Amino acid sequence: MDSMSNSDETYDLGYQPSPSSIDQNDRSTTGTPGYSPLSGDSFVYCRTYSEASAFSDPVDNHSCCSEASPSHWPPTRSGAQNQAVLTRLGTKQRQSNADDKLDNQDSLDLELETMKERFAKLLLGEDMSGSGKGVCTAVTISNAITNLYATVFGQNLRLEPLNPEKKALWKREMDCLLSVCDYIVEFSPKSQNLCNGTAVEIMESRQRSDIYVNLPALRKLDAMLIEILDSFQDREFWYAEQGSMSSNSTRTGSFRRVVQRNDEKWWVPVPCVPPTGLSEKARKCLRHKRDCANQIHKAAMAINSSVLAEMEIPDSYMASLPKSGRASIGDPIYRFMYTTEKFSPDYLLDCLNIASEHEALELADRVEASMYTWRRKACMSHSKSSWGMVKDLMSDVDRSDKNHILAERAESLLFALKQRYPELAQTSLDTCKIQYNRDVGQAILESYSRVLEGLAFNIVAWVEDVLFVDRTIRNQE
Repeated sequence: MDSMSNSDETYDLGYQPSPSSIDQNDRSTTGTPGYSPLSGDSFVYCRTYSEASAFSDPVDNHSCCSEASPSHWPPTRSGAQNQAVLTRLGTKQRQSNADDKLDNQDSLDLELETMKERFAKLLLGEDMSGSGKGVCTAVTISNAITNLYATVFGQNLRLEPLNPEKKALWKREMDCLLSVCDYIVEFSPKSQNLCNGTAVEIMESRQRSDIYVNLPALRKLDAMLIEILDSFQDREFWYAEQGSMSSNSTRTGSFRRVVQRNDEKWWVPVPCVPPTGLSEKARKCLRHKRDCANQIHKAAMAINSSVLAEMEIPDSYMASLPKSGRASIGDPIYRFMYTTEKFSPDYLLDCLNIASEHEALELADRVEASMYTWRRKACMSHSKSSWGMVKDLMSDVDRSDKNHILAERAESLLFALKQRYPELAQTSLDTCKIQYNRDVGQAILESYSRVLEGLAFNIVAWVEDVLFVDRTIRNQE
């Protein structure tokens, strides 16, 4: 009876007795399973004694039970108290989930508003007045890609991984802009056999050939450039803002006296290397990445040049051409091109002593204008003078014609000039083509290749800056 009374007391305290608290000789209780208050099957929280004492009822110190009795243990909460704790925890969890859902909803709403803005600008042609005076769709998409590149990479002036938010922005926005190409198709004939064996020819749609070839290549070049930037997570060099001294002032001061080439670009950060220079492994890795970026630059430039070459020359540009190619290019260059039996464009460029990029761009504009002037004269026997007719009828022109020879030599001179100055800005003709272009597919390929060309060129220049500083430090030793 005493054992049963003790057992009743323990149940009143809110827990079940363990087998150790039951008299092993009492056979009347063996049929009822016992559970420890800390058992996994028990509905009790495991916590410290300090936590238990803060919420438990006071224990009577004059209890008649022995010290080994569970009645001397810190009493646990009742079922109602445990249920209340669970209710509060569940409420907090639901509130946390609700907050996460609200944050996700806010993010989706923000993206939706951004997409609405992009779609509205595309339809309005960047004319917010809605009067229909905006630019065409091709120019709008071209401007959107150019502006997106400036937003994402405009402030990125060093060799370091791209910010995750900007990387996500670049991928998301470019996927949206490039999705237009999925719906630019062309029809091609396809032979198909009917059930009765009759062969018929049907037309099937497929992605336009220039987009099918160039767009996957541009996407691959894009991914490779991002990968190159991400590879500069761990590096042996660092950057100091131009005009300011970092905490490594003892190391940066040694080469600041030598590097004077960025005075006109005071906002460009200055690369810094250790006092002994870069390790051989880091130097070799930098050269490899520079060569990869250089190959990407050449590939993007080739795609851009091919797309620009396929664009129609606006009538406004043809109308603005001078009547004489000689007047456009100048007498000294004209005499060299006309009188020389074996024309060498590289030798001519060496003789010109071009001092700046501005002079190179001015020469490119004049050479290009004279080239199309001579081509137009070579085709003057034909009634139509539009660029499409000129391009189609050039094969019929006499190869010994003086104007044709001068046009070919001007083309080779322009090609050599662009090869010698790869960072050359777009010529007047290129700008005019982009401005008056109406082909959406060509606009996307041109703008995408142009921004990738610029990014690749910047990476090459940044690597060259680091290698230049490294050579300077090692030469000073």
